[in-house]
This record gives sequence, structure tokens and C-alpha cells, in this order.
Amino acid sequence: MTSRIVKRSVVIAGQKKSISLEEAVWKSLKEIAAYRDTTLFALVAAIDSRRIRGNLSSAIRLFLLNFYREQLDIDGRKAIDAALHSSTRELH
Repeated sequence: MTSRIVKRSVVIAGQKKSISLEEAVWKSLKEIAAYRDTTLFALVAAIDSRRIRGNLSSAIRLFLLNFYREQLDIDGRKAIDAALHSSTRELH
């Protein structure tokens, strides 16, 4: 799977930054921003404000990884709970 690199410029805290990310990463960021009812650039600024070290592109990728891992964890727990609930119902 390949995804071309897309470079965008953003202004965060008055500083212009250039961010190079894969097209799929930008798409995911847009989806998360819409899900959170915010803008893409507000989401990027929030990610930037929370990073301790490393570059912004890496921080964005780690944010996406953690976001989707949390979603999988939440959905996975619901699926496990539902399966356990239905299987225990069948035993009674």
C-alpha cells in the first residue's frame, strides 16, 4: 500500500509550519476533526500543543495511532461484552 506525501503549511501560535504527511494521514485527520466537530488546523494545533519532543509529523502519526487504538479497544470491549452476555444467556 502506497500513499503519496502531501505537504501543507499551517500557522500555529503565530508560527508558520510546513507538515509533510501521507495522503491517508491527512484524510484520517480530517475525519477525526469532523468527528470532534473542529477544524483540521485546530486539531493539528492541539496535537502540537501536547507534544513534548519530536517533530510535528511524528506527533500527528502517533496521535492517529492512539486514536484508532482507543477506538478498537472501546469497540473490542463492546463486542467481547456482547458475546459474553449472549453466551451466558444461552447457558441459563
